[in-house]
Amino acid sequence: MAEAWSGSKLVEKYLEFFKAKGHAIIPSASLIPENDPTVLFTAAGMHPLVPFLLGQPHPLGKRLANNQKCLRTDDIEQVGDASHHTFFFMLGNWSLGDYFKKEAIEMSWEFLTSPQWLGLEKNRLSVTVFAGDADASRDDYSAGVWASLGVPTERIYYNPKKDNWWGPAGSTGPCGPDTEMFYDTLKPKCGPNCKPGCGCGKYFEIWNDVFMEYGKTADGKYEKLKQQNVDTGMGLERTLAVLQGKDNDYETELFKPVMDGLRKMSKKQDATSQRIVADHLRSAVFVLGDDRAVTPSNVEQGYIVRRLIRRSIRHARLLGIEGKFCKTIAQSIVAIYGKEWPELERNKERVYAELEREEERFSSALEHGVKEFNSLVAQNNTVTGKDAFLLYQSFGFPLEMTIELAKERGLTVDKKVFEQEFERHRQLSREGAGQRFKSGLADQSEATVALHTATHLLHAALRKVLGLEVKQMGSNITPERLRFDFSWPQKVAPEQLKQAEKLVNDAIGRSLKVTREEMPLEQAKAGGALAFFGDKYSPEKVSVYTVGDFSKEVCAGPHVQTLEGMGRFKIQKEEAVAAGVRRIKAVLEK
Repeated sequence: MAEAWSGSKLVEKYLEFFKAKGHAIIPSASLIPENDPTVLFTAAGMHPLVPFLLGQPHPLGKRLANNQKCLRTDDIEQVGDASHHTFFFMLGNWSLGDYFKKEAIEMSWEFLTSPQWLGLEKNRLSVTVFAGDADASRDDYSAGVWASLGVPTERIYYNPKKDNWWGPAGSTGPCGPDTEMFYDTLKPKCGPNCKPGCGCGKYFEIWNDVFMEYGKTADGKYEKLKQQNVDTGMGLERTLAVLQGKDNDYETELFKPVMDGLRKMSKKQDATSQRIVADHLRSAVFVLGDDRAVTPSNVEQGYIVRRLIRRSIRHARLLGIEGKFCKTIAQSIVAIYGKEWPELERNKERVYAELEREEERFSSALEHGVKEFNSLVAQNNTVTGKDAFLLYQSFGFPLEMTIELAKERGLTVDKKVFEQEFERHRQLSREGAGQRFKSGLADQSEATVALHTATHLLHAALRKVLGLEVKQMGSNITPERLRFDFSWPQKVAPEQLKQAEKLVNDAIGRSLKVTREEMPLEQAKAGGALAFFGDKYSPEKVSVYTVGDFSKEVCAGPHVQTLEGMGRFKIQKEEAVAAGVRRIKAVLEK
């Protein structure tokens, strides 16, 4: 069986199965979310589908499936084990108000165990379901479906919300209990309480069926949704490892060439550090290679990319890898994935250049960190945990390097104090992020929807003022403001901004109507609809929003029905965010 399965075959089989079950196959969304400020990256297949999960009709119907690129950093400290990743592929299928628990579980079981599909051994599969709490009842229904399929009760586990509940993507939105599927690796139990989800590596979680029957409100309540949905996710890397009989994801062809290269480079062999380097650089390559052009920086998505690259460099140093190495590893990653994900091949020179630039910056930061370390020791002949954290925060200076330098001088560093400072800083950062990113695609308030429509107006106005070279590169909307990124090589002159602003306000003043139509993508483009992400990120049939005679774009929505009463459009700021990419922040004043 090990030779028969590959990553591409697993994706092909998954999509073939769900197509036969009446699902339309949609492309992966970009890693960089559009309009949604609640998440820095697309962390699950459901994120781009939130408007449809809330009831907006999808052009391709009520059953969808795809292979989605995802990136999450909440488990970053666990990367280095057998199966945790920051970037990963999620095979998913959705029911938008169509089938629910029974059919979803039956389809999952059939795909996992039928000899026609994956053919996994039934007696090695265990499942978990939601145990219930004050917000939602115990999911005995799902447990009953599993039992009817032949899963014995001793392999059906009830877990609390922290384990068996998904969502919402932001602070509000669709969410619900889930049921998860685990495959027994046949390793010995870690103890008497060993069970799926304990983290010892005996049980591999390979699939998760989420039943979105609730919506979380702004005041923290869980209300039943009018439209009940199914959102599932199967981890490509983990499932492939199971099918190939591997005990970790890094020995499949999705990682092995990278791991082999790292082993050759390493003066010291350490599997954990090698896996971290492989994982983090794969994440960085996919983000840097995305057509929406995120580059390393000190804020938002750029900060995450920088952190991943620098963390990989730090672990490379622990392996004894000196000098620049990121480009070599990145070339191997592009070779593995470039055919299936052509944006990597298309943008590879940008990827390599940004990686090398970040290696240079980090080397410089380390030099400054060493100087500051020496200064601290000269002044106090000690290095406190607080000092270690300040070195980390100000210079990106790794704790391990501080400890190593201190040890050379016969000094110790209080790791506990460092960790306390680190946790305090992280909590403050989370609180700040929570206040800043309150809503997203799940927020369909009047203010947010109007600002979304305003991005279309701004896009059209900029093309009228600057020229047809202007292309949207991304957007981000909260109830308070819009942020619009677009391609343009230089600063936009103040008079040009005023002209664009006036065009938008003139359109609003004319109370133009907004209409929505569904049509094939090629027909939309032939009819003049803007669709710059259409080739890769749009399904064959799309929604087209037309604003009078002013704007026409392919978009998932939602939008206002008329511009009447939207308010006065005001540009607040225009700035550069990357080479050839500008950003405008604007508001609607009532």
